[in-house]
Amino acid sequence: MVKAYKQEHVYKHPWERVSAASWRKFADPENKRILSHILEVDTLNRRLDTDTGKLHTTRALTIHAPGPWFLHRIIGQDICHCVESTVVDGKSRSMQLTTKNITLKKFIEVEERIRYDPHPENPSAWTVCSQETSIRIKPLSALASMAEKVEQKCAEKFMQNSVKGREVMERICRYMEAESAPV
Repeated sequence: MVKAYKQEHVYKHPWERVSAASWRKFADPENKRILSHILEVDTLNRRLDTDTGKLHTTRALTIHAPGPWFLHRIIGQDICHCVESTVVDGKSRSMQLTTKNITLKKFIEVEERIRYDPHPENPSAWTVCSQETSIRIKPLSALASMAEKVEQKCAEKFMQNSVKGREVMERICRYMEAESAPV
């Protein structure tokens, strides 16, 4: 079974500010308290494609694995490593992030896709964030009802963390707005 959900959020900030805030999301020490499930973030690769003007970045994320305590006991660990691939297209004003777990894949597969684009109704001042997440618990497939409950618990935790992430992004955007305001 696969648990999938979609969320959409409108930031009342221009795309340039929101995309810049996305890069600062994990770097600000104040955010570490709010995003406590994120343990470490390292940039592995950054490349500007001179033909298309797109920036391609790959980052490694170490996170506290979502899910109920008993799942951590079964798996034997509560740390998960993920890879985030980001493509920023400044010409079309689009930022796309795809994050997948690279550890614990025998037990769980998670893929999160986030996209930031100018809002169609107010493209110069607002940004729409579209998020899609899929969670698949693997070893419990024989016990479908158990797998479904674990997937639901994981999805609930991801949604809680998404709310925290949006709060952090809003705070960074407000900070950046104040930082750029004329004195």
